[in-house]
Amino acid sequence: MRENLHRFFRAARGAGVRISPAESIDAMRAVADIGFADREVLRDTFLLTLAKSEEEKRALGECFDLFFDHPEIENAPALDAPAQPDEQSSTSAQDAAQSVAAGVPVPDLGPLAQMLLSHDRNAVAAAIANAANAAALSDIRYFTQRGLFSSRILDNLGIQRLRDDLAALTATQPAEAERLAAATDALRDAVRDTVSQALVLYGREESENLRNEILRNAPLARLERRQIEQMQALIRVIARRLRERYSKPRKRQRRGHLDVRRTLRRNAAWGGVPFLTTWKRRHRDKPKIVAICDVSGSVAKVSDFFLLLIHSLHEVVSDVRSFAFSSHLVEVSEILETNTPEEAMSQIMSKVGFGSSDYGRSLLDFEKGWLNIITPKTTVIVLGDARTNNLDPRADILRRISERAKRLVWLNPEGRMAWGWGDSEMPRYATLCSVVRQCATAKQLERAVTDIVASYQ
Repeated sequence: MRENLHRFFRAARGAGVRISPAESIDAMRAVADIGFADREVLRDTFLLTLAKSEEEKRALGECFDLFFDHPEIENAPALDAPAQPDEQSSTSAQDAAQSVAAGVPVPDLGPLAQMLLSHDRNAVAAAIANAANAAALSDIRYFTQRGLFSSRILDNLGIQRLRDDLAALTATQPAEAERLAAATDALRDAVRDTVSQALVLYGREESENLRNEILRNAPLARLERRQIEQMQALIRVIARRLRERYSKPRKRQRRGHLDVRRTLRRNAAWGGVPFLTTWKRRHRDKPKIVAICDVSGSVAKVSDFFLLLIHSLHEVVSDVRSFAFSSHLVEVSEILETNTPEEAMSQIMSKVGFGSSDYGRSLLDFEKGWLNIITPKTTVIVLGDARTNNLDPRADILRRISERAKRLVWLNPEGRMAWGWGDSEMPRYATLCSVVRQCATAKQLERAVTDIVASYQ
């Protein structure tokens, strides 16, 4: 049973429930006290000891129901309650008698055939479970492995001997052979269901990782409608990972690091026992980020994900101001902070989205309304393709922003080969920036934001 618990913990982690080794030990101790007799009590025990949020409770409950649900063998006359036992027994006896009278020996059936013909569902379910464990079914990761593991389980059950028994019965007892054939089909279905269930349990994490890796490298501007929701979930995961990685160092920096030498000197009167501690504190600038995003038709999707990622990092970067523009520029910080991502994007797009980009006018709007928020501690991030529709690019305003800011970072969702062609002013803008990067995929976006946040640690 300990192995089953370990497999359940592994399946729960694949379902998105974060379980530490200590939490696993606590859950196993609780299970040792309450036992396995009451399935509802067992389920509640796992929810109390492992889940840390409503979302994790829901995922863990679904995983529990799936893990402890065993596929049943259905539509098999041999394993249903015999509707006419007397008639079946008499038919079998007649077949056996006729075989003996004809000089044909009655076959000696193997254990699997006997089990299937005895209508013992529990024995068949236990045999499938044992065969699945012997086949290492918990190692299944991809849907292409379903046939392989089904074959392994059937081999461990003794499918070859069952085929021989079926052939022997066909020659001697046709009625029994028909019942055994139906039971064999039902057995195959049950094994397939068991493998499919295991794939959902143990292959979910690998499948999601594969899907996420494909999404991470997919061009954001070319996502299909069905992929947008998946990408939003992926961006949230990226943001959570960045928060977990960089929030703890910031807390340590606020507290400081223990100064051992000065602490020992300070506590000399108490024999070196550190009643009073001294901490080293390194002064760091309070980070500020100003994000300016082009939300015109050509880059609107990329801007959505970029703004979502930036505003998911408030635990890491305490001061974030966000702006969006097409032909004119508006501040969207409050919209992003007070609405769901879907509502925020809808409001932003209704205000300034999907228009023809005018970088010159938008930079002028920023200079008139918000240039004073740029300080030597501010990192300014511009996301856009730098296509000005042959209008005045106002590179002079960008120069003034660059001179006032700590850094000016430009993230361009277009490929580098397109920079400077047509109405692209990217080469001119790039000379005024501290950092210029192509940012067409989630992976590139994550790397760019990670580097920006890491610079403050």
